[in-house]
Amino acid sequence: MTIAADLEADIAARTNELSRTGFCIIPNALPAQTIGELDSDLEVAFSETPFGEGGFYGTTTIRFGRLLARSAHAASLVQHRLILGIVERILSPWCDCIQLNTTQAIAVHPGAPAQLPHRDQDMWRGPVGEIEYLVNVMWPLTQFTPENGATRVWPGSHGEAALLPSPEDAPVAAAMQPGDALIFLGSALHGAGSNLTQEVRRGIVIGYALGWLKPYENQWLAYPPDVARKFPPELAALVGYRQHRPNLGNYEGQCPSVLLAGEPERPRGAMDALRPDQKALVDAFVAGQLPAS
Repeated sequence: MTIAADLEADIAARTNELSRTGFCIIPNALPAQTIGELDSDLEVAFSETPFGEGGFYGTTTIRFGRLLARSAHAASLVQHRLILGIVERILSPWCDCIQLNTTQAIAVHPGAPAQLPHRDQDMWRGPVGEIEYLVNVMWPLTQFTPENGATRVWPGSHGEAALLPSPEDAPVAAAMQPGDALIFLGSALHGAGSNLTQEVRRGIVIGYALGWLKPYENQWLAYPPDVARKFPPELAALVGYRQHRPNLGNYEGQCPSVLLAGEPERPRGAMDALRPDQKALVDAFVAGQLPAS
């Protein structure tokens, strides 16, 4: 098979596993060296960022975002071809295009208690069990073990099962090495484990969501035009510099990617950005009002 065919087969297999179980682990998704260099780029931020406040974020856990602006290596995670293919398969039934929901670095320090089991889809007040709103990917920067707080996921707790009482079965602790990736659905019950060791467990979560949702991380503030202008077009689109049909996320009635051209600001005329079915409906309605020739 060709490389493209191999990738498509891998996307299909992983998508099936994710749909069936609610999570899957991809070993050796990226070279450990790439992850090590990313970790080094984030060292100052890890050392300068204070612990969180509140029982959910954790008072012995450090979190910060804007990773695409902090390290050039973050794009390797965000634009991973296999993972993007899986995410698009999962979310495309409910959106015109996906968007980056967050990039967040996390350091769970010794003595940190287990995180409340939760479903990330609950950040939006939409129907449960009918739609997938997001897909998350956890990338370890250090080794993940059951003892140091590896992410715990409850198999089969996703989709319609999110309407059921909390599962009685034990969760799976996602033991991983740097370079591995844990993918889990936004409807899957999960949470960080308790860190019973004397080592800091560091990782990164990359989240993708339906393109019409308000993202967890305000991408336009995280990556304003002066920053996003340096991104490849595909990455700029992922962080929000494109419209989601019909007309969502526009700037002066146009695709916000116009802000990346570096041209002087000028008045702009609004332009339709419609789905094919909507365009056909509008075109037929407009044509029906034209005078007969």
